[in-house]
Amino acid sequence: MDHGKGVPFLDLITPHLELETQLIDAVRTVITSAMFIGGPAVEGFEREFAEFCQTKCCVAVNSGTDALRFALMAAGIGAGDIVVTVPNTFAATVEAILQAGALPQFVDVDPETSNMSVEALRTHLRSHSGERIKAVMPVHLYGQMCDMDAITALAEDEGLMVFEDACQAHGSEYFSKRENRWLKAGSIGKAAAFSFYPGKNLGACGEGGAVTTDDETLAQRVRMIRDHGQNKKYHHLIEGYNGRLDALQAAILRIKLPHLRKWNDNRRKAAENYNHLLKEVGGVKAPSEPEWSRGIYHLYVVRVQQRDEVQRHLSELNIGMGLHYPIPLHLQKAYEHLGYSQGDFPVTEQLARELLSLPMFPHIQKEQQAQVVEALAAREVLR
Repeated sequence: MDHGKGVPFLDLITPHLELETQLIDAVRTVITSAMFIGGPAVEGFEREFAEFCQTKCCVAVNSGTDALRFALMAAGIGAGDIVVTVPNTFAATVEAILQAGALPQFVDVDPETSNMSVEALRTHLRSHSGERIKAVMPVHLYGQMCDMDAITALAEDEGLMVFEDACQAHGSEYFSKRENRWLKAGSIGKAAAFSFYPGKNLGACGEGGAVTTDDETLAQRVRMIRDHGQNKKYHHLIEGYNGRLDALQAAILRIKLPHLRKWNDNRRKAAENYNHLLKEVGGVKAPSEPEWSRGIYHLYVVRVQQRDEVQRHLSELNIGMGLHYPIPLHLQKAYEHLGYSQGDFPVTEQLARELLSLPMFPHIQKEQQAQVVEALAAREVLR
């Protein structure tokens, strides 16, 4: 097979070219109306994304980080409070907790799903029962759902709030035995945060984020926090931030949203094809999807031995890849003050040495996937 052309890790060009006329028309509408902040584009997107997530409210903000931070602040999480999350995630999860004034505590992840371990959470809550833990923040990493029935039950037993970090999970679903139905990511906790960073399954052409919730009081407080604490112009009820989603990004997201289900379906089909192709490849462990999760494969992440060698080999063949995340948060210099050290979260640390993200996007071709898997199967790399 000719490897000269290679395979990109992500294709952000094709979907924009397919929607080019609609996107340009949407941007032109905002420009000619001169309503760049707030207005119909933002309000329309909030209404449509809330419907997509099956929630009562959606508040559009400037980024997924703002969404996490504002949701915590709006719920009253602040100084002296503890939020339990995982070290196997992007730094924004912990940034939001600390910047809200709270303190993060970590629990390890499940080796099969890479998401929050229910057993680790149970053990942590029992051993820290006298501390001021106020919330749990599971991260639906790579677009795969955490075990929300179990996490919610543990949180309820301790009187804790649950905030979903759904920044990689636009459209992911969880089958709740408690409710005997499929639930959308972003509809299960007290509130949830989404990111619309360009590379996400639903991405803007710049920064963007949103808080989803069924709590209308919390939603109204997020609206004030994102807009300098105002409930109307020049009436500042609380101190807030400049964290609004601009109308141009909202207009773009409104055009893309109706295509998200199809794009997610294409990702799931691509994941199934990868799973099939990788069955005959030794030394590569495909991602695990629990029966209660219907993931949207924001990332397709495999586990490989000698990961750095495999990475170099794929790079030589011009095959795109990603590392998510090679340095766990508890070992990052920025979070030394939290007091963790090597060995505290052995599953997370092992995953950080083995995880490799393969090319994944809605328009990926089977021929491209075959090229990726052929490269992975090379005996000199995996023997």
